[in-house]
Amino acid sequence: MMKISQLAAHSGLSAHTLRFYEKNGLIEASGRSSSGYRSYSEDDVRRVEFVKTARDAGFSLDEISQLLSIRLDRDQHTCEEVTAITRHKLDAVSAKIAQLEDIRQSLALLLKSCDGGLDSAEHCSIIEALDAGTAAAAVQAPQAARSSDTMNNAGPAKTSPHAVRAKTKE
Repeated sequence: MMKISQLAAHSGLSAHTLRFYEKNGLIEASGRSSSGYRSYSEDDVRRVEFVKTARDAGFSLDEISQLLSIRLDRDQHTCEEVTAITRHKLDAVSAKIAQLEDIRQSLALLLKSCDGGLDSAEHCSIIEALDAGTAAAAVQAPQAARSSDTMNNAGPAKTSPHAVRAKTKE
C-alpha cells in the first residue's frame, strides 16, 4: 500500500492532481490508515497510470470516465464503443487544429500587412485591422474557403495580405 505522496512520486502526478481525480471519481483510495491517510493498492496504481496515459493522449475527464467503465467491465462492452470515443476525440482534435491553422493564417496576414517599423503606431495596419474587425474576417476567410473547397474539391483559396489593408481603408 502506498500513501498519496508515494503514489504522486511514482506516477509523476501531484498529490493535488490525485485528489482532483479522486474528487471527480476517476480514482479511489483502497482505504485509509487509522490516522486518515489515503492508502493505494497496486490496482489503484494501475488505474492512476491508466488515467494519466489517457489524459496525456488528450481524453477529457468525462471520456476517461467512460473508458474506465469499459475497462472495469470489458465483457459487457465492445471495441466499437472504445473506437467511437477515440474517433470522436480525433475529430475534435482535427477541428481544433483546423481552427488553429486559420488563426495562424490570420496572424500571418496581419504581419504581412505591417512593416513593423519604429514609426508611431498611429497608422499601424494591424491595430487598424483589429479595430475594423478585419482580423476576424481574415480568420473566417480561410474557414469559408475550406468549406467551399471541400464541396468543390478545389485547392484552398489564398487570401491576399492586401485584403487586410483594403478593408482597413474602407
